[in-house]
Amino acid sequence: MASELPPSQSGGIVSAGRRAAMKALLAIDKAGLLGDDLFDQVSSRESLDLRDRAFMVELVRGVLRYRATLDWRLGLLSDRRIAKLPTLVQTILRLGAYQLLYLDRVPDSAAVNESVQMTKQQSRRLGRDWSGFVNAVLRALLRSPEPAWPDAGSDPVVALAVRYSCPAWLVERWCRRLGAERAEVLCRASVEVPPLTLRVNTLRTSRAALLADLAAAQVEADATSISEVGIQLSRSCSVIELPGYAEGRFYVEDEAGQLIPLLLDVQPGQRVLDACAAPGGKATHLAALMENRGEIVAVDRATTRLDLVMANCRRLGVKILTPLDGDLRALVGAGIVSHPMLSRPFDRILLDAPCSGLGVLRRHPEGKWYKTPESIAQHRQMQVELLATTSRLLRPGGVLVYSTCSIEPEETESIIDEFCQAHHQFQRESIAPWLPPAGLPFVTPQGDLSTMTNRNRMDLFFAARVRRSE
Repeated sequence: MASELPPSQSGGIVSAGRRAAMKALLAIDKAGLLGDDLFDQVSSRESLDLRDRAFMVELVRGVLRYRATLDWRLGLLSDRRIAKLPTLVQTILRLGAYQLLYLDRVPDSAAVNESVQMTKQQSRRLGRDWSGFVNAVLRALLRSPEPAWPDAGSDPVVALAVRYSCPAWLVERWCRRLGAERAEVLCRASVEVPPLTLRVNTLRTSRAALLADLAAAQVEADATSISEVGIQLSRSCSVIELPGYAEGRFYVEDEAGQLIPLLLDVQPGQRVLDACAAPGGKATHLAALMENRGEIVAVDRATTRLDLVMANCRRLGVKILTPLDGDLRALVGAGIVSHPMLSRPFDRILLDAPCSGLGVLRRHPEGKWYKTPESIAQHRQMQVELLATTSRLLRPGGVLVYSTCSIEPEETESIIDEFCQAHHQFQRESIAPWLPPAGLPFVTPQGDLSTMTNRNRMDLFFAARVRRSE
């Protein structure tokens, strides 16, 4: 929830935060994703102050997180199917319903009245005035008692999809593979608001020192229980205003993500490849583990995303990273290395592969609505190709770690199973020796890392380690 809500407007004026949230949601629906810089773009165009921007972000993320639940509640009160309404009307109804059902600090009158005013202002675009309909549905939502959830006994897929706002195809997939009980755990996690977690930059400070600085600034924070360089804040806040941000003393990164670089067991002086590097969290962590000695080549397909990697390097004091723009499948096509930076073999390779992202839906709730079952197959093909390509760049005796923020078998265990079967010079190794002791419960029977069943409020990550024969 926004820490300070903007004042409610009257007299037919819609608050800047609500108007911006509507525009952002429409842009997301059109693009099928929430772009990294969307909030900045909308904030700039709408000239939002900090309060309005925070309110916009809360509304957008909240509507995306609870969209299926909102539609179910609205559908019980509407004589029209919500999915058949104009997209703009759907968006305004969801914004109003989210405020009424989940934001108890927003006055009900403001949520309803400004939703009606927004609808009136869009009547020309809509071709008719839908404000009476929006007013009637939202006021019915206010008056109606909370309905009983769908019965899990008769149809667990529908029940979980509605209660935890998950797409039915994904719920059905999880129920079929894991059973209803474990599927419910995953569904519940998708609507959890993730904690704000920092990774201490050991090139600049220690965890104890940063915790002391946060305490002095009256920021409630605790050391993470598994990552030995993590700090979890008790509540969200403006990251750039935290002590130590400008000096590069930390990087915002979930605790699960902080475990991945450890599995490479990098050493100072080594030559390391980060095959899909942006935005640079794991690459800069590797640099810290290497004590800024050695060489890291950071590859990404998008120049703008590599610019973000380099900006993070400058803030964090990383001096051993060289960016390389391009797709490794093209740079190392048909066994011919086309760039001099890739001509010498690497001691260590990290392939944090593009994936469906179904393990981080709580951070990217838009993924629930714009991903499809086909997304998994599409990403799998890319993962197979990238793994085959990057493995050719590893020296004999070197180590490659493959990781994803997915929990789907097609993108995780089976990728490594098939790779090792097809490439006998690579052997799977248990990641256990390189995890902090508290992380050992997350080692799978195959020796991989999986945080799928964690109780530490972490994102859901998978990682496997393979070594090339001498």
